[in-house]
Amino acid sequence: MQIDDIPAYMAHVGAAARAAATTMARASTAAKDRALRALAARLRADMPALEQANAQDIGAAQAAGLAAPMVDRLRLTPKVIETVAQGCEQLAAMPDPVGEITGVKRRPTGISVGQMRVPLGVFGMIYESRPNVTIEAASLAIKSGNACILRGGSEAIHSNLALWRCVQAALGDAGLPPEAVQLVQTTDRAAVGALITMPEHVDVVIPRGGKGLIERISREARVPVIKHLDGNCHVYVDAEVDLDLAVTVTDNAKTQKYSPCNAAESLLVHRDAAARFLPRIGAVFAAKGVQMRVDRAAGALLTAVPGADVTGASEADWAEEYLAPIISVKVVESLDEAIAHINRYGSHHTDAILTTNHPNAMRFLREVDSASVMVNASTRFADGFEYGLGAEIGISTDKFHARGPVGLEGLTSLKWVVLGQGEVRT
Repeated sequence: MQIDDIPAYMAHVGAAARAAATTMARASTAAKDRALRALAARLRADMPALEQANAQDIGAAQAAGLAAPMVDRLRLTPKVIETVAQGCEQLAAMPDPVGEITGVKRRPTGISVGQMRVPLGVFGMIYESRPNVTIEAASLAIKSGNACILRGGSEAIHSNLALWRCVQAALGDAGLPPEAVQLVQTTDRAAVGALITMPEHVDVVIPRGGKGLIERISREARVPVIKHLDGNCHVYVDAEVDLDLAVTVTDNAKTQKYSPCNAAESLLVHRDAAARFLPRIGAVFAAKGVQMRVDRAAGALLTAVPGADVTGASEADWAEEYLAPIISVKVVESLDEAIAHINRYGSHHTDAILTTNHPNAMRFLREVDSASVMVNASTRFADGFEYGLGAEIGISTDKFHARGPVGLEGLTSLKWVVLGQGEVRT
């Protein structure tokens, strides 16, 4: 869509979102759930039209020479559409966080003080490639009582427009304002600049995409940003460990899928377990074509593994997010060194300890400064669905408001409420 005056257009979109947010904040749970179920039904009914719109984007992406992985992320297959439709129904079945009052305590003065969960208001979502994010963001906005402004990538514009029309129709079916979910209808990059610099209309921005996009949003935004930049996730194998468990979990954390931000990129091994563990995991990585970038102690044990791809690690490797079949490997002298290494080089996303020593596990949980910290489990579990959140809008490595996978509660805030019976302060 050609829009000549981007600032005026975005101001109009923002004002409409702000007005719709007021209605969404007081919407009943029943109305929000009706909208979600209506959206699921429309996605299934409109599947042929959605596939046709998606084919336009796929054709344009291939003609432009977009890399095959990017083209794959663009695809709206019947399976993808069914998955997001089921996600809408799952959200409809979940408890509504809005309006919940918790922690009520009676004070000596007679008043009762607690906290109520309320929507954030309006969030802006800026994302790349995957058109299914349009439905994920819209459905979370609806259930959490927010309004949202979505700005997908230009490569998915036809798919996103088609999905957005389903969302607006479903909101109308439920008697809710269609403006509660708006899609920026221009591919002009100036729209992003406007979206992240209008605090009068937008309460928070959530970027979801490559590091370059997120760095730009974080640098230029004039509203709060929920984000993570890197996913340099660690697995630490302690001195006291179940070796079979350690091999299985480390393998899954690294190789179950290479591209997600919760895949392990760094492996730390206590020196007392190194000779027993590294040749075993090295053989697994060799069989799967995983390159190991190692320190001297790890290299001495791994170079003897048949078929192993072993090379010396540089200083930069300890902080690298590979998103590929590559892992850095280091032997550490102690739990203290492991924790210090993770806190220095990690991205504060997800880190795991594999151990049979309970005090060491508890120290790791307390002292590793990351959004998700795990004991004897794969880092790949760091996901909103796996955590029981129903869905996630993204993952935050920030420490204020939301941390880790951001689901329904992450799209709400708490305000203090006071319940009295005529009490006055003396």
